[in-house]
Amino acid sequence: MFETPFTVVGTIITDPIRRRVGDQEVYKFRVASNSRRRTAEGQWEPGNSLYVGVNCWGSKLVKGVGASLGKGDPVIVVGYVYTSEYDDRGGVRRSSLEVRATAVGPDLSRCIATIDRPKATGAGSGDAADTQDDASEGGEAGEADEVADGKALPLSA
Repeated sequence: MFETPFTVVGTIITDPIRRRVGDQEVYKFRVASNSRRRTAEGQWEPGNSLYVGVNCWGSKLVKGVGASLGKGDPVIVVGYVYTSEYDDRGGVRRSSLEVRATAVGPDLSRCIATIDRPKATGAGSGDAADTQDDASEGGEAGEADEVADGKALPLSA
């Protein structure tokens, strides 16, 4: 099956809804991606807008998005785009652009986020990030770190 990869940067504009479909869960919300451009006078004016429905499937993605993001949050969504067709209440045939998300995260150019990494369940998980986290715990901010609200933020994260 041919799927079209898609990335959108925007803002969540609806309250996310978590639903159960059969034995799976889905988390749905809409994203608006608004462009703007600079006029000849140097002022910013609004440009075109793109509205897309986002469907998050899979327990890990549903859990992460549900615990982290909500209406008004700036996000980056990666997934596969498709057109959903339906009949509205008046019987008129409509279509909407939707994304089946494979990854969703906060847009760090427009917000600050805290990463909550689950602890490894087995000894010696072999993950380099775990080793780096263990080495940096309890230490002060180094040259490769920034400090925000009294917390050291590694630039490599």
